[in-house]
Amino acid sequence: MAAPLSKSIGDLGGKWVMNKSQSTSVEPALIIQGVGWATRKLVGLSTIYLDIVQYKAPPSPPADPSGPEVTHIEIEQTGTGGLKGSTERRCLDFVFREHSDWLFGTVRGQSKWVQPGDISDAFLQGGGQWLEGEDEKGGPAGETHLLSHVESVDNGWTADQIWGFQTVEGVRKHVRHIVVAKGEERAELRLVYDNLE
Repeated sequence: MAAPLSKSIGDLGGKWVMNKSQSTSVEPALIIQGVGWATRKLVGLSTIYLDIVQYKAPPSPPADPSGPEVTHIEIEQTGTGGLKGSTERRCLDFVFREHSDWLFGTVRGQSKWVQPGDISDAFLQGGGQWLEGEDEKGGPAGETHLLSHVESVDNGWTADQIWGFQTVEGVRKHVRHIVVAKGEERAELRLVYDNLE
């Protein structure tokens, strides 16, 4: 389903489902991340749902909680077919925070608002597919994208994501471009999400 114009990078709150037919396979990235064969197959067969809450509040530790309010994004991710869920918490102040989950182990990540000119990787730049109009300017300074950078503490891989909106088969959708890398290995993903509200 199309993402209404009321949904932008500044308000992703609500329910979403990954459109598997419009998204690339995540398996090449999971291989780089050291995820085992059986789990990769389970992920590939599952339908992934996101329940997103987005709000402003003081920054999370280790940042100074007395600092100015920042945007927080919390995502409850669930899957069909017995795939265990996970919770993602992002604080958009670009401070590293550590997190552990059953799929990726211990990672540390940071997130912030960005403009198109801040994106250096060609794949993450989106090849002109990102929507950049007035309706997309959801960040506090009119930014149209969110950058997430994650590093594996145990396995040596990195994952960089750019979030935004694109027109996919004539319909406005929430899209994430992701690059997962380890040494000379690199996987490029384009994940497309349908809005369920």
